[in-house]
Amino acid sequence: MKINKNTKQIIISLLGALAVTLIIGVWDAIGGLDRLAQDTLYQQPQALGGEIIVFGIDEKSLTELGPYNTWDRTVMASALEALARDPENKPAVTAIDTLYTGESYPEADRRLADAAERLGNVVTASFANIGTAAVEDADGRMYYDHNAVFDYAGPYAALEDVTVQGHINAMVDTDGILRHALLYIEPDGERIYSMAYTVAGMYAEQQGMEITEPETKNGYYYVPFSAMPGGYYDGYSLADLINGEIAPDEYAGKAVFIGPYAVGLQDAYFTPIDRSEQMYGVEYQANAVQAILEGNYKREPGNAPQTVLLFLVSAVAFLVFQKTDLKISSAAAVCLVLAGLAAGYAAYNAGYVLHLIWIPAGVFALYLASIAMRYVYSVVEKQRVTRTFERYVAPEIVSEILKEGTDNLSLGGKLCDIAVLFVDVRGFTTMSERLSPEQVVHILNRYLTMASECVERNKGTLDKFVGDAMMAFWGAPLPQDDAVYNAVKTAWDIVEGAARVSDELKDETGEELRVGVGVHYGPAVVGNMGAERHMDYTAIGDTVNTAARLEANAPGGEVYISRSVADALKDRISCTSLGGTVRLKGKAEGFEVLKLDSIKPGR
Repeated sequence: MKINKNTKQIIISLLGALAVTLIIGVWDAIGGLDRLAQDTLYQQPQALGGEIIVFGIDEKSLTELGPYNTWDRTVMASALEALARDPENKPAVTAIDTLYTGESYPEADRRLADAAERLGNVVTASFANIGTAAVEDADGRMYYDHNAVFDYAGPYAALEDVTVQGHINAMVDTDGILRHALLYIEPDGERIYSMAYTVAGMYAEQQGMEITEPETKNGYYYVPFSAMPGGYYDGYSLADLINGEIAPDEYAGKAVFIGPYAVGLQDAYFTPIDRSEQMYGVEYQANAVQAILEGNYKREPGNAPQTVLLFLVSAVAFLVFQKTDLKISSAAAVCLVLAGLAAGYAAYNAGYVLHLIWIPAGVFALYLASIAMRYVYSVVEKQRVTRTFERYVAPEIVSEILKEGTDNLSLGGKLCDIAVLFVDVRGFTTMSERLSPEQVVHILNRYLTMASECVERNKGTLDKFVGDAMMAFWGAPLPQDDAVYNAVKTAWDIVEGAARVSDELKDETGEELRVGVGVHYGPAVVGNMGAERHMDYTAIGDTVNTAARLEANAPGGEVYISRSVADALKDRISCTSLGGTVRLKGKAEGFEVLKLDSIKPGR
């Protein structure tokens, strides 16, 4: 059963959409590029409200207070004591983004715990070793817990009793970028929220605000970052705080973070808001708190609905590309790509993190596929038209051969002097890509009919059509008295005829037809070439090659001839020597090319 064109296009569209969906949506072939696009467009710095302040354990602190590994707990106690110095201007909440597990020096431990109790609203860090474990639920069914806690470390007992704990586990994505936060862990069945969520809750309570829990996927939620690395750090050093160089009104009523802010302390991550510069963990905490306070939560829909949408949009787009011309399909592709990006950005602002470039990438891939299909179809159609015309031309050549007898139908050739003409349409490939196959055939019909009539009128042998190119020769299979003049006259007639056809076609198709012609005279082997069953009456040799190269160099509307042609015709033509300005491939330097200016009437 023959499939009609529309059905064929629909089937191709569905197959193309399926291929794109499998590659992009199922096999995640552009996952890295998609995440990069998401980070670039979605994660943008915002104006900060000033609710959060960071005191860094920075290079200045390490210089003035000594290397970090020599600090005892009295250093942090001094910082908390400084924050509590003015009871009327204390922070709303203070978070210490460093671990104080186990007991050390009793006096130092007691001082830190006392300082935390006196300051109040202090959040201390805890940490868990997390992995995947098989767990049995209440009904006895087994499942995999990907956030199983194998080991948990909290602050030492005295400090734990006077502070609130928040875990500081930071889990990067598979590409090493910290985009998500783990909302809570459950060591021994006790729920411990993240430091960021704990700080945000305590701050909100102080300010009379309410916060909501984000929706999580496998325990994690997406973090919209508000600031670039360094955005929350105003140069406040822990050493300055301890030394009393920071006025209490700088941190009064705010959420205060204290944490590592030096390269050597190894607490930094690459984040989506800046993949080239690491962000210190204490600033990551500040970004997470900002998002929670603003309720700026983003949902990440599953891949299944986005995969279905990718398939549907790709199928429709591919069908449009096949049914429309290049201009319309290009405009449609641009619109769909931009619409996909705009929809992703709009969805993000509405609270959804979509795969940003799935649809744009799928549409663009199918657009390129449609371009390739157009080219293949154009080439196939052009070859079909060319073969059709070659069938029509062949009987004329056979009839000329038969005039000398049936022996000429056997393989073989003879050397004789002939004038060879080549003509070709300038820019035909580009023109073919712009026009429909029907228009291409129409133009070829008009042009080749005109050219073949010129050859026939001037007693030439039409050798072959090769696409939009034509070869003809004079002086074979039968000798001719005026072979060279007839060849040049044909060339001149073809240029003039092409101009007339171009004027007519311009109104019909909007295209111009310009041809270049080359003519050379000299010895060549003429005869039947090929196989016993499939032969072609043609001419071969340097004379033929030279004529072809003259034509290849001739601009549209011009005829290039060789010196041998000019010498044979003498004053019967007017021509201009181009000297050495035109070099023919394969010809030695000094081969003279001339431009035909005019031709006088025949004898």
